[in-house]
Amino acid sequence: MSTKAPARVRSAPTIAEAHAAIEVLARLAELYQERREQLAESVDLTDQQWGVLEEIATEHFMPSLFARRRDSSAAAVSKILRQLTDKGLVVAAIAKDDARQRKYSLTAKAIRVMERLRAGREHAIREVWFELDAQGMRGFTDFGGRLIERLERYAASGASEKDKE
Repeated sequence: MSTKAPARVRSAPTIAEAHAAIEVLARLAELYQERREQLAESVDLTDQQWGVLEEIATEHFMPSLFARRRDSSAAAVSKILRQLTDKGLVVAAIAKDDARQRKYSLTAKAIRVMERLRAGREHAIREVWFELDAQGMRGFTDFGGRLIERLERYAASGASEKDKE
């Protein structure tokens, strides 16, 4: 005699459940940003300065593209570059292939700062994430990926409340 488990009926979340999930997501985003700012501050940087250092480390840094991707101005990125240069973290040189361009690179001091940031981040991951249930984390990652896809698709569609009027 075979006994089948009853089919699971998928139910849509209630509006209250959706709002609760959105609140959790917003709080996670706030805490992530707060922790990133704390890490940056621990090495006497701002989050924005850290972001520029990370980008320069890729060796494909272009200030104008960085500014556009971060929805910032070229002047704001130039200011950050000056601050990083003043701190002895970045050096600029004329690009070999195009004299109109500057090539930015990290100094040895910046590389040490980035190593400290990486170590701080890895320590936090071990202390926070490794204490969680692996199956729950995989479920969270899967759910987060699906949510990202849906949000991107929705944003790309140009959908808004005004469109529905």
